[in-house]
Parts: sequence; C-alpha cells; structure tokens
Amino acid sequence: MASMDDIDRELISLLRADARMSVVMLAKKLRIARATVQNRMARLQADGTIVGYTVRLRPEAEGHRIRAFMSIKVEGNEEEAVRRVLRGNPNVVALHTTNGRWDLIAELRTDTLESFDRVLNVVRSIPGVASTETSILLSTHKI
Repeated sequence: MASMDDIDRELISLLRADARMSVVMLAKKLRIARATVQNRMARLQADGTIVGYTVRLRPEAEGHRIRAFMSIKVEGNEEEAVRRVLRGNPNVVALHTTNGRWDLIAELRTDTLESFDRVLNVVRSIPGVASTETSILLSTHKI
C-alpha cells in the first residue's frame, strides 16, 4: 500500500459516509478535479487500500436480529486452530485478535435466543477455548 495524504484520507472518509457518492460530487466536496478523484480512487483500489464497496443495513432490517460480542481466552498455542474453527462458523460474522485479558473478539449473529445458546455452546466447546465472556448488543447508535 502506498502512503496516503490528507486528500486521500478525506476521500476515504466521504466514501465511508456514502460509497455511492458520484465522482463529480466527491470532486466538488474535495475541491479538486473530477479526473484527480478518479485517479486517486483507481490508485487506492489498485494498491489494495480500498478493497471493496458495500451496503450498510439498519440492524433491525437484517435477518440475524440477535447480535453479540464474545471475548475469548485461548489456551497456549491454540489460537490459530481456534480462529480456523471460528472462521468456519456462519454465525461468526467478524473475528478480531486483541491484546489484554482476551485473545479474540468474535461478533456473533443469530435469529433466535435458542440458536444463540447453541452457538455459545459450540464456541465454548472448541478445543483450546479456555474461557469466554459474551455481551448481547441491545441497540446501535451510530453506523
């Protein structure tokens, strides 16, 4: 990845807010030429800084209405094996390594409390998982 300047960072900020904003509007907001915006976007995509564009949904619009963060403590050298199993679970929508007390943070999504309970039990039974702590997300205030 190439280094970014302030215009690149502002361009990315605008795209994060609205990835469908036209190049003309981006150029106007950045006060630069349309061709410059196109060239910068092409460079940021080519060097792997921008890897894609997506749609963000209101949490209540999604099918998986129960969302939670699970903090996971891993035994010894088992982190890669635990991550491999978690990546294969369709209810784990994001997985992060972290420092401090916990080794991993998993974002979980399910349709029902019963399926949520099953997912918790599945994760807790993975060889190498020493302990977990889970917080259900009740509401979202910023997307």
